[in-house]
Amino acid sequence: MRAILTYHSIDLAGTPISVTPECFARHAQWLGSGAVKVLSLPDLLAASDSDDAVSITFDDALGSVFDIAAPVLAAHGLTATLFVPTAHVGRDNAWRQSGDPGIPRQRIMTWDEIGLLSARGWTIGAHTRSHPRLVDCDGAALADELAGAAEDIGTRLGTHPDTFAYPYGAISADVCKAAGQVYDLSCTTELRILQGAPDRTALPRLDAYYFRAPGLLERWGTSRQRQYVGFRRALRRVRQALRG
Repeated sequence: MRAILTYHSIDLAGTPISVTPECFARHAQWLGSGAVKVLSLPDLLAASDSDDAVSITFDDALGSVFDIAAPVLAAHGLTATLFVPTAHVGRDNAWRQSGDPGIPRQRIMTWDEIGLLSARGWTIGAHTRSHPRLVDCDGAALADELAGAAEDIGTRLGTHPDTFAYPYGAISADVCKAAGQVYDLSCTTELRILQGAPDRTALPRLDAYYFRAPGLLERWGTSRQRQYVGFRRALRRVRQALRG
């Protein structure tokens, strides 16, 4: 089974973007054990469906990733992909001043910290400039959020990012087309494993939030885990339909 695993914050707050340090340490130990291949996003897409393989990603570049997650991963010889909201670097996650309901204000890494992770082998991807819902952006704003974030990373780190993650997973055909003109790979929040040759502008991921209980991640590739992912995916769709 192939899948992209995504995290946000490593903390004890118990929010929908939280994974505890204890849980993350358990995940990292298992990921580093050799039970699965831990690959970059391009290598994961090139792998076979029969491979047990995962790519690790982090959205928002929150400080806890640098302070807690990065040292734990390094201890197991692992790196990850970091998606950066470039206008908030060195600030916090209070998008549009107020932030997201139920999510505590947290610091976002500095460019120096992001540069250190890049030097240690992490892939630095973009997560727009200001973390908006891209489906609500007009043409000029959409272009600024997509191409502008790539320009920011290029200016600061000297390399053009090839990977991108949509804030909130909010996409449309037009948004995906625009992202594909700037980035080679773009990740959504759709809860699904990778199969075959997926759309490179709308890659699904598995949110680590749903694998916090001991043993859930470690069942990788089993029929029981596939059923669990399908159940969580269906439940998420129901909730989205009720909200919409």
